[in-house]
Amino acid sequence: MTLTQITPTQTPTQKRGYEYDLVIVGGGIIGLTLAAALKDSGLSVLLIEAKVESAAVAKGQAYAVHMLSALIYQGIGIWEKILPQIATYRRVRLSDADYPNVVEFATTDIGTEDLGYVAEHQALLQPLQEFVKECPNVTYLCPAEVVNTQYQQNIVAVDIKIAGELRTIRSKLLVAADGARSPIREAAKIKTHGWKYWQSCIVAFVKPEKPHNDTAYERFCSSGPFAILPLPGNRCRIVWTAPHEEAKALCALDDEQFLEELSRRYGDQMGKLELLGSRFVFQVQLMQSSRYVLPRLALIGDAAHNCHPVGGQGLNLGIRDAAALAQILQEAKATNKDIGDIRILKRYQSWRQRENLTILGFTDLLDRVFSNNFLPIVLVRRFGLLTMQKVPLLKIFALKLMIGMKGRTPELARRI
Repeated sequence: MTLTQITPTQTPTQKRGYEYDLVIVGGGIIGLTLAAALKDSGLSVLLIEAKVESAAVAKGQAYAVHMLSALIYQGIGIWEKILPQIATYRRVRLSDADYPNVVEFATTDIGTEDLGYVAEHQALLQPLQEFVKECPNVTYLCPAEVVNTQYQQNIVAVDIKIAGELRTIRSKLLVAADGARSPIREAAKIKTHGWKYWQSCIVAFVKPEKPHNDTAYERFCSSGPFAILPLPGNRCRIVWTAPHEEAKALCALDDEQFLEELSRRYGDQMGKLELLGSRFVFQVQLMQSSRYVLPRLALIGDAAHNCHPVGGQGLNLGIRDAAALAQILQEAKATNKDIGDIRILKRYQSWRQRENLTILGFTDLLDRVFSNNFLPIVLVRRFGLLTMQKVPLLKIFALKLMIGMKGRTPELARRI
């Protein structure tokens, strides 16, 4: 197949009785990562995105990119295009409100040059879009909308709308990378478990007077975690968690009042702050799908799970999902097995569902233990911070868990 992108007037190419080996619904970072990871798989891939590219790229967001995620992108062969556009952090400072003992993680703890990275949405999305368009086995269809899916014994039929016209695609496997409110997951009647937290997150960009020195901060307060993530150009991304009403009230302040409140929480370590652009508020939730697979269907990223933003785990879990599923599918292809067979897909589920649940539980525990003024819990958590500060093995274990180096490593991350 020579087409790498289809305009609304073109029709996907027919292939061997199936139009594609797999269809990925959702052309965000996670869907693109899966498509990119399959570039040498020998599988024909159709990637469907509902939004026009300019609208998809314009999303104002930033993410922590953990070490394992960076290794996965290196294995794909795209990291060198991403790295110049993002910030590196080499220290993480973990603190509990006004408790004086700060736990500092550094590159010397694990013998690496970096601890992690921070990337704005477009710094990941644009290189991935460009990379996927150069993959000869991937067709990128944007904009297009999935309107119906029908699962059959040997195929899944996907009805899509392109410029007001309906097309039917047939595939061996459908992958849902279409977000937390996944229509594909809901249509398949896959149940989810979880809850919405009592908290919301305020996110904003700021420019401090002093250098951020490639340092990320996670400060725990009784109202919720407060994170400062370094960005290029000596900018920072703020992720401020607070109870819903407090978060709404903070977001409603004028810029001067908001900066005053922000400076109180931020501290004076970087001098005067300048607010850049708009600030946004969103509710925090935990969600785990009861299953990640059905015959001819797999869920990845936010379609499968959501977690509290403490520790910046969400996007990284999705990147690992994509790498794991790509590995399972390539192994099936290499042994001439049906990639949509439930026995194949359950290998992906048993790998990722358990690991994701561990991180969901870890982030939930962190938030509940630290967003708390109950004296016995305060004493226990501060003893825990002190112990981590004094016991290097515990500190290294916690750091490796946070940056994704404690689970099963996908083959993509071993190619370096």
